[in-house]
Order: sequence, then structure tokens, then C-alpha cells
Amino acid sequence: MRLFHSRVTQPTPAERVLSILAAAHSMTVVNDGLDPIEVHRFDGTGAMGHIHLHEPSEVGPTHPDIRVPVRLEFTDIAPTPVRDRLRARVTVTGLVSARYSTETTESTCMEFGQAVIEDHRGRTFVTLETLQGTTPDPIATSEAAMLTHLMDSHGELVPLLLRLVRPQPDRSVECVFPLAMDRYGVTLRLEHPDSHRDVRLPFATPVSRIDQAGPRIHALLAAARRASHPNRLPA
Repeated sequence: MRLFHSRVTQPTPAERVLSILAAAHSMTVVNDGLDPIEVHRFDGTGAMGHIHLHEPSEVGPTHPDIRVPVRLEFTDIAPTPVRDRLRARVTVTGLVSARYSTETTESTCMEFGQAVIEDHRGRTFVTLETLQGTTPDPIATSEAAMLTHLMDSHGELVPLLLRLVRPQPDRSVECVFPLAMDRYGVTLRLEHPDSHRDVRLPFATPVSRIDQAGPRIHALLAAARRASHPNRLPA
């Protein structure tokens, strides 16, 4: 008997949350229902560089009995000039020992409550246990730079990838942009006169190291070039 194994072609909600947290340079912090605080980190640590998430069970007797509810809000924006650039929203809730301050120089300890991601697939709740058991995507912190480079330096090659889209898009497509990239593949945004749709082009195998991302893109482009020769001999 021959067994067929389904191939993973897109990240799980936990992987998406982890990638957004890792790559975020800004976030909104809401303390106990007070006015939101906009936090921007440009010191190389990212927005989460000064927030440490931990299990509720890790709260010891040295912590105060009263802790302040806090909500961290992240907005995932496409780095390329697509029509609707919002890709996802992530909200992390929990408790801290004092109201968060932008003057904080040390890591703020946050008792994890829950994480929620909202994207085109809907709303999904993610536990801390799932996040801790998820392998970070090696592309996450480089995705924006890689997509921007692809558009700025090789923009003429992006439409070539349309040859890999099934079913083939019709002639109403006005523009095509790389919308997202992760360890499993690339998402293209196809813009029509009055609408748009996103299509997924999976890599042959997932990326395990950042230096594999470039060759995976080149492999997709090579496959697209081969697809332009309908009379080629079968491999």
C-alpha cells in the first residue's frame, strides 16, 4: 500500500503570531483601560525586546498581589505597495506588576493571558504553550527587506510568477505584487480594476535557514520560465 503525506504549504496561526512578534518594530500598549501608548523600538531589539511573556504559574510570592491588566496590539502591514496593506492583527493580553512606561529600560515581566490573531482566515486564539512549542520562522525578521528588494531590484520578474498560478488568471489582472513570504512559500497579490485576490506559491521544501530563501525564489522563477514552453519534453 502506498502512503501519501500532505505537504505543509502555509504557516500555522502560532507561527504567524510568533513571526509578527519577532518582526514588529512598534506596538500599542493599553494599560488597564487607559489611553493607548505607542511604543517604537529602533534599537535592534524589536517591539518585544522589552516585554517578557511567562506562564501564570511562574508568579511567585515576591510579585504584588494586585497586577495591572495590559493589552499589546500589533498590526502586520505588507511592506510592498499593495492596495490593502493590512495583513493581520495580533493582540496579546496579560498582567504586569505596574503600568507600562516607555521609559522602561529593562524587560517588563508580563503574565501571559492569551494571544489572538485576526487575518483573512478569521480569528484564532493561540496559547503560550503552543507559542513556546513553535519553531521560529528564519525568514520572519528579514521578510520585509527581501520583499522590498524583490520589488525594487527585480520587479520585472514578479509577473513571471503568474505562470505558476492555477487556475491561470485572466487578462483583467492589472498588477501583481509579492504580498508575503515565509518559510513555506510566497503569497502574491493580484490586483484587478475593482478587486484583488491573493494566491499562494509554495516552495518545494520549507526553508530551515535564511540562506535558503534566495535559492527557493530562484527555483520558483525557474519553474515559471519552464512553464512558458508548453512543448517542452516531460522531465
